[in-house]
Amino acid sequence: MRQFLRTSFGISLLATLLLAMMAAGEPLAHGYWNMLFKNLQRPAPASTVLLTIDDQKNLTSAGLTEILARLRLRMPRRVLIDMALPVGENAADDARLAREVRSYGSDIAFIARSDKIDNFGKDAIVLPPRQITGKAEVLVSAWRGNFVLYAVSAPYSVEIDGQKYSTVSAALAGVRSGFEGDYYPDFRVDPATIPRLASSELVEGVTSASNLTGRTVIVTGLSKSPSVLYFGHSYTPAIALDIAGAEGLQAAFSLSFGPRLGSLPILALVALLVWFGRRSRGWRKSAAYVAALASVALVPAALRTQGIVFAPDTALIFIGIYGTVRLWQKRAQRIQLTSASGLPNLLALGSKAIPVGSDVVVAVVARYEEILATLPRELHGECARQIARRIAAGSGADTIYHGDGGHFAWAEEARPLEMQLDHLEGLRALFSAPLLIGSHTFDTNIHFGLDRNEGLDSPTRVNSALASANEALSNGRAIELFEASRLAEAPWELSLHARIEEGLRNGDIWLAFQPQWNLKENRMCGAEALIRWNHPTRGPIAPDAFILQAERAGRIDALTYWVLDLAITAALALNARGPRFQMSINLSAQMVDKPDLVANFSDAVHRRNIDSSLLTIEITETSSVRNRPAACQNLTRLRELGFRLSIDDFGTGEASLAYLADLPSDELKIDRRFIDRLGASPRDQAIVANTITLAHALGQTVVAEGIERPETLAILQSMGCDFAQGYLLGRPVTYSDLERTYAASLNRAAGQV
Repeated sequence: MRQFLRTSFGISLLATLLLAMMAAGEPLAHGYWNMLFKNLQRPAPASTVLLTIDDQKNLTSAGLTEILARLRLRMPRRVLIDMALPVGENAADDARLAREVRSYGSDIAFIARSDKIDNFGKDAIVLPPRQITGKAEVLVSAWRGNFVLYAVSAPYSVEIDGQKYSTVSAALAGVRSGFEGDYYPDFRVDPATIPRLASSELVEGVTSASNLTGRTVIVTGLSKSPSVLYFGHSYTPAIALDIAGAEGLQAAFSLSFGPRLGSLPILALVALLVWFGRRSRGWRKSAAYVAALASVALVPAALRTQGIVFAPDTALIFIGIYGTVRLWQKRAQRIQLTSASGLPNLLALGSKAIPVGSDVVVAVVARYEEILATLPRELHGECARQIARRIAAGSGADTIYHGDGGHFAWAEEARPLEMQLDHLEGLRALFSAPLLIGSHTFDTNIHFGLDRNEGLDSPTRVNSALASANEALSNGRAIELFEASRLAEAPWELSLHARIEEGLRNGDIWLAFQPQWNLKENRMCGAEALIRWNHPTRGPIAPDAFILQAERAGRIDALTYWVLDLAITAALALNARGPRFQMSINLSAQMVDKPDLVANFSDAVHRRNIDSSLLTIEITETSSVRNRPAACQNLTRLRELGFRLSIDDFGTGEASLAYLADLPSDELKIDRRFIDRLGASPRDQAIVANTITLAHALGQTVVAEGIERPETLAILQSMGCDFAQGYLLGRPVTYSDLERTYAASLNRAAGQV
């Protein structure tokens, strides 16, 4: 479900339903119905005639009695009186009117109207006087409206003072109940086409009055009758709405599911078509989307003619949101799949299907960043495009994809391996000629990564070729083939930084502590904080493997500060139990020159209120440091803040005498490769002994790591080594185990054990 809600379809559907709950689609439904019934009209039924009394000035009960008497002679099917009865001035005339009403028997009824939309109370509906109506039926005209008070539906009956009165439309249609509590007018009925006859024509005996025979006649005063908002026609006499309601009840159905759910069937239909379209290709996709649009426009109209009122507003909202999201995604994708040079990037290659029988090749230009640093910014794109043109000319590829760091990729027809390698060597020869960018000339060297593993998805193949190209560059080889044997491990390696995030969340990545011993006092005096990873399916993962990936993925900062925080917690607890306990943490070379390093470390110790001298920062190989002066400045400032600095792996790589000259330090940590051979190699003994002497002469302490045999420990003690660390003295353990070991060492030192 979470994955579904991340798709454009899921986002659009969820947003649509939320807006539907807030009735946000009502303006759309109103606009749709108004436009529909402006263009979809039909004549009113001839079976109902309006007998208007607007031509009668100061109509009295006697005048109305005469009209009804003459009307009765025309033998109408039924008569409805839709007016305020002119009674109360002459009792005798009122009595004659009552007798005339009774003479109609059950063929006459009176209409009581609500004074406004959505008002069904007895205060809004004035019933005609019972002394006039007698046993004649009284009908009520009362309508529900939308947010702008256009009439939309009416109940079959209205209850007033405990008595139910049928509504006018239900009585006209002869349908007194339905599947739902409300019915819906047929707004196709054009109010202007309702047959009308002036009462004067009836009284004067005009021939057309004979047309009243067998019809329902509604005696009404249109000028005094309330007007209602009628879809497609704006304000219309309310009696026209009653007639349209009766026509709506003549349809096969009268169904809507209510204002909240009535739009969901069209939404479900449209969503199904869109879902089918997004999973289809070619003409099927286009046909599904066209069908979705047509459904919104036509299906509600077609259903309305059958009395089914399913509004299109929610479906319109869905289409609008989905279309907007898809357009935004496509625009974002175009931006995302285009590099700064204007060439498509590696994501673009990974997002398309690679043709069958094709190899994926990634070329990496050595020292590309240095070339860009030399060029003005406006020539960076030209540099990439010129390299791409040269590759295209040699490879025959139509499209060259450009990635960061001087990577260029393409797919080309697969050849036998030897021919492909010769082809790439020939392409490499093209770059023996220098690049001429503006007034700048550059010698270039190019390396290739090759993936020939068909059947895999495009992103995997691109990443495989990319990894091979980087390996070729780092190893100084012209071409590196991504072997099939590496495929099983490739997904793991390529997604390792994401798995690191997961490991931190669920506790698979944890902090171990390896004890350090003071050889002169023969006691545990400190520990080194070491990060460990126990993967639930792969088991323990070597730190070097995932720390390197964390550095590449830019996650090493977060890991380091996570270690620092836990190491401070441990140091505070252990220093509260006994003598000084030193905690060591490792600092990646990638972080040494960062501007915020000193501030972050300073904030950490101040926030936790720990003496910074209790923390030792171990620095190792710094050849990868980009800004060496900034690194030296940071280390100097850390030492000034009280942190102890240790040169780790002393004697290997760059961790040699050059460190002693360039870096401020308090401690040397002799690499384990010298310690391992100490008992068997006089040469190593001489190196270690002189290193200890040199360190002491410079006022520094010495830690020997990797001690696994007692005789090695004895030799180091005789040489005057200060501190020792190794499996002989203690393996990396959890904090709780370290705490127990430390407590036991304190007890032994006190002579209690």
